[in-house]
Amino acid sequence: MAGRKPGEDAQTGGEVLERTRPRTRRPQLYRVILHNDDYTTMEFVVHILETVFNFPEPEAFRIMLQVHQQGRGLCGAYTYEIAETRVTTVHELARENGFPLRASIEEA
Repeated sequence: MAGRKPGEDAQTGGEVLERTRPRTRRPQLYRVILHNDDYTTMEFVVHILETVFNFPEPEAFRIMLQVHQQGRGLCGAYTYEIAETRVTTVHELARENGFPLRASIEEA
């Protein structure tokens, strides 16, 4: 205690410490894209959009038409791990049902 002034903290040596708030960043998002092919049925694509991506039927139908007419359709933007899981699920369901449907991930 010798050598310290009154009110001086032993840990800071008399300096005032500023409290900093930890900054949180939003995670990077990745788009999941469905790609058109000549073999996967429109009904199966709608089924995938409803079950894997949780779209209501009208929205799933709209995205399916976009995939069919433009060659690709956006299914959503997710963190990388979720996007990767959704793409894997699409590929597994397509393989189980005998379709070559493909999905991919791209940075948002």
